Amino acid sequence: MVVPAHSSSAESSRPAASTGAVRMFGRFQLLRLLGKSERGMLWLALDPRAQQEVMLAMPRTQPGESAPAWTQAVRRAARLNHPRLAKPLDIGEHEHWPYVVYDRGQNVTWDEKLSSHGMVATELADWLAQASQGLAFAHEAGTAHHDLQPWWLLVDEDNHVSVMGLEVAGAPRASVTQPGGLDELRAVRDAAGQDVLALGLVAHWCLAGQPPLDEPDLGRVIASMPPLGADFVRLPWAVPRPIPEPLRAIVNRATDRQERHRYLNARTLQRALEGWLKTTREQDGGPLALLLDRLRQVGTLPAQPGGADRAAHLAMMESARTSDLAEIVLDDLALSFELLRTVNTAQVNGGRVSSDGPVLMLRRAIAMLGVDGVRRAALSLRRWPGPMNEQAATEMETLIRRVKRAGRVAMRLVPAGYDGEVVYLITLLQNLGRLLVQYHFPEEAGQIRRLMAPTVVTVPHKNPGTPPETKEEPGMSAEAASYAVLGADLEALGVAVARYWGLDDSVQQMIRRIAPTAPVRTPDSDADILRACASCANDLVDAMSLPAGRATKTLNLVAQRYARPLGLTGRDMQDALQGEGARKRPEAASPSAGAKKPGAEGDAPGAGGTPRRPGPWSQAIEGTLT
Repeated sequence: MVVPAHSSSAESSRPAASTGAVRMFGRFQLLRLLGKSERGMLWLALDPRAQQEVMLAMPRTQPGESAPAWTQAVRRAARLNHPRLAKPLDIGEHEHWPYVVYDRGQNVTWDEKLSSHGMVATELADWLAQASQGLAFAHEAGTAHHDLQPWWLLVDEDNHVSVMGLEVAGAPRASVTQPGGLDELRAVRDAAGQDVLALGLVAHWCLAGQPPLDEPDLGRVIASMPPLGADFVRLPWAVPRPIPEPLRAIVNRATDRQERHRYLNARTLQRALEGWLKTTREQDGGPLALLLDRLRQVGTLPAQPGGADRAAHLAMMESARTSDLAEIVLDDLALSFELLRTVNTAQVNGGRVSSDGPVLMLRRAIAMLGVDGVRRAALSLRRWPGPMNEQAATEMETLIRRVKRAGRVAMRLVPAGYDGEVVYLITLLQNLGRLLVQYHFPEEAGQIRRLMAPTVVTVPHKNPGTPPETKEEPGMSAEAASYAVLGADLEALGVAVARYWGLDDSVQQMIRRIAPTAPVRTPDSDADILRACASCANDLVDAMSLPAGRATKTLNLVAQRYARPLGLTGRDMQDALQGEGARKRPEAASPSAGAKKPGAEGDAPGAGGTPRRPGPWSQAIEGTLT
């Protein structure tokens, strides 16, 4: 039997139909072709010696002089022992044609499962996570696949996935280097990145029900995508089965046209998939399932340097005023959250601490818990920086400063009559998901920031000889970036933790920040006013962190969105950001006459903060809004 040689013409990777003729390859009877590409092929065969079906994997062309190197690479890959990597039964050669034998057993290839109807999202995500796990193990051992296709992926009756064909296709000639050295490491890294991209293309195919770019050989698809080509692959909106937004974001990131947006390695793809699967499988916990173990081990947040110690010391002073203690506690996010958690979940004398709704005021929480309760809460916190390394701790400090500033801005924006401490805490809680991810998953937090950052791309000019142009492309939205990295939305994580603490639906709604693309409607209730003021403050502070040109434009958009619903002027926002003027703006019309303002008893804590120099946006919005 003559094995099909490489052909430059486009051939389908779909299995060829049997002609009924007996075809032999050595001792093996070839039954049918399971798949082929430009670089490899897989046959279903019968081994008469064992009287069982096997799968024969081989390169598409004979290695020739590189046969010893091919055999060495395949044997090295075969020594890897992992449940997600198919173990070869034999590695041999027939008429100078090398081959690898795999057990068929109860396995079928993903290609045999493919149909135009697409696949169920959760089932596919589970398969992809398992395949990513196997690839990650191989890549970390210095081995790559080089030609990942749906027919190289196996699944059995119990939905156990394994990857076969490692190194069978052989490394591309351009990447063949001398053993050792930076060139070899770079080649392995590049090959691992191609494998992850190929797995993303497999996922695209399975969900869309048709191959990406209508090309069944994924190696050719990769060759037509950046940086080698100009085509890009994104999941269509018209698909056979519904695709949940988190999974769509994960798959689209895996095949993103910008290389820097793609997954760094198979391990990061695995984490994103497993994160989404956890949130969908845990009916009670939802996104909280990602964090529960970490919350139990290292707490919500670490105490800020010196803050918990000061509070613990003051708590031992029986004569200390509640307002003095609350002011110190407010300066420590971890202690503030711990007191809210304690009073909203604890049982006192067989009953709830609060019988008239959730507690959103630290003065009230301190009065309920007493000085001993505050001391216990302060001493229970992890000391700074907890498990964070130096870089993660620095980034956490930056985020905490930004969140605190947003809280102070919200206190200056909220109408008179509303307790400043309450709106301050709501503003902090709108950032709870960001804070949790930065503390518990600092590497993933960095990925999310990079995906959200805009990218400067080079665009070739239409006229030959004219230098290419550069343009800035926006990054992902916060929601899409967190889906692509964690498989869950940052805000959903924060709301899930708040629910876990015992905060009810009304509070959970207030701590949901108004999305940047959503319209801001005139508040209908006190809760709506607090939510909108906190969202406005967070948007303003986030805009101030952008580069000058983008900051001005974004600040104008924020001002225009919130001006009418909150009765604000550009001067109000400018003063709030700069920390000028202790004056409270006039009270907005109450949405419900005689309604009691949340936390109306007591004064707001001091605003504090360092004044910022006037931004270039202030004159522009003054002209628009006043």
